[in-house]
Amino acid sequence: MSQLGKDPCLPTADGAEMETKTKDSAFSVMAELFMEEKLCDVVIRVGDAKFHAHKIVLCSCSSYFRTLFTGAWATSEKETYTIPGVLPEMMHLIINFAYTHAVVVTEDNVVDVLEAADQFLVPGMIQACCLFLEDRISLRNCISVWKLVNFYHCPEFRHRVFMYILHNFEEVVSISQEFLDLSEHQLAVLIESDHLNVKGENSVFDVVFRWINHQPNQRKCHLYMLLGKVRLGLLTADDLKSKVLNNIMINRNVRCMSVINDAVDAYIDFHSKKLKNGCASSSPMSRPRLPPVNLLVTGGESGATEAGSFELYDVRSDLWADLGTGASLSHHGAAVLAGFVYVVGGGKQGVLLNTVQRFHFITSTWQSVAPMLSARCYVGVAVLDGLIYAIGGYDGHSYLNSAECYDPETDCWTMIESMNSRRCGASAATLHGKVYVCGGFNGHRILASAECFDPETNLWTRIFPMTSCRSGLGAVAYKGRIFAVGGIQNGNTRLCTAEAFNPNTNRWCRVPSMFNCRSNFGIQVVEEQLFVVGGEDGFGTMSAVECYDEEAGVWIRVSGMETPRSGLSCCLVHGLQNMAELLFPREGRSL
Repeated sequence: MSQLGKDPCLPTADGAEMETKTKDSAFSVMAELFMEEKLCDVVIRVGDAKFHAHKIVLCSCSSYFRTLFTGAWATSEKETYTIPGVLPEMMHLIINFAYTHAVVVTEDNVVDVLEAADQFLVPGMIQACCLFLEDRISLRNCISVWKLVNFYHCPEFRHRVFMYILHNFEEVVSISQEFLDLSEHQLAVLIESDHLNVKGENSVFDVVFRWINHQPNQRKCHLYMLLGKVRLGLLTADDLKSKVLNNIMINRNVRCMSVINDAVDAYIDFHSKKLKNGCASSSPMSRPRLPPVNLLVTGGESGATEAGSFELYDVRSDLWADLGTGASLSHHGAAVLAGFVYVVGGGKQGVLLNTVQRFHFITSTWQSVAPMLSARCYVGVAVLDGLIYAIGGYDGHSYLNSAECYDPETDCWTMIESMNSRRCGASAATLHGKVYVCGGFNGHRILASAECFDPETNLWTRIFPMTSCRSGLGAVAYKGRIFAVGGIQNGNTRLCTAEAFNPNTNRWCRVPSMFNCRSNFGIQVVEEQLFVVGGEDGFGTMSAVECYDEEAGVWIRVSGMETPRSGLSCCLVHGLQNMAELLFPREGRSL
């Protein structure tokens, strides 16, 4: 370091700011000259209108003008260019944008501005139009927006609109009539995508026939092609028989006979592979769609050791995958915020932690953030309004009634009002703007009590106690109620029972029991089903997983984890498109 304290050969910290100010100043001068029509070296003629401008400024915002002014046909003497195929109003906006980098986009002009910006290759104006449209996209207009942007060069926005339609497909086709005006190719591109978000393949089949029956004489010729895009092998046996095998329109179409045979083969392939080895089918007609959300398992104990890898569950294919990376700790909490998975507190090799780490799936990297103000093992964790709440737990000396919340914007933990009861091994969930915590152990006895926190008042309020004492339970918001599931009741007695709290009546009521008794397990709601994962059953660590469907009123056994775990935590990860394709490959994938 020189005596001056700075190396004169290196850029100063304010170099970028100085460069920006210089550019802004230069554009300001050019804008003044443009307004005064001074030092202009080109005239753009559009119809009867003339625009005096500077070639260098127009070139800076448009490759069209750069080619026009520097091409083999251009000469330094040429000053006037007549531009056909554009309105004077649009050319005025383009030239004004070149000097100001601003354009006023409205519902009345957005289509014309986008068309002109695309024609004259002005990416800044194209981006302004895309941002305007994206802010106003809805279930009713998304298809028309998608069809519109297919005409212009805005691939990133076009892909986002396409994914919006796929993720909201069932709602879009039920609300919007625009899908009936899709071409057969556009409909095929949608329904063949692995990312199509549908609860069941029967809804895709119904959409195809609804589209065809809108104009049957003109569209029934496309039945064969469209049916080939439907995952017919994923239909139930009853739907396969009633919708496909006994369908009059299909049976009258000679070409569709091969589709029927392929559908039956795909159905057999899907169910036989699932029963034999739990693998996803390779047949295009029975390949499960990619889920919009994955269930992620973090940490836990596997026997006498801590499980060190994440496991990811694909609810569409009922398959688990080991990610090979994770958090080697147990009895912690996990939360997802802004694309990060936060792992909060817990214990590791006998050490009780106040540490917090977050994992980013895009970069596959870990980062330490601000630690909690207290060590918390057996902690309850919940997310509300962009904040992480860490509630109760055990710090190695005391059973805690304290709670704190983390703001990722400030990277800071703040103590909130303490609970009415000390709770270790309680479980937390959020519903209607409040944080609920249920059960736990206070150092003397297992609790049936529960309470809720209102962030607006910073107060905890006792609610009606559960019908059973529960520690090591799972609590989650489901269908407008707080469900409390499993746990330990007395000593080593594990529970399979479950109950639900209705905040409108301040009462708990029994709901159907699980197949397995379990404590210290993971719990989450995925695609309107309540999943319980792993835990302890009193005899050992479990890998078993089951889910509760309130509509059917039953628990269903599904595929278990690869590694038995207790003291684990579960969270939901959205939008892992590339990750899902990597972990759960679909042969012949399509967007």
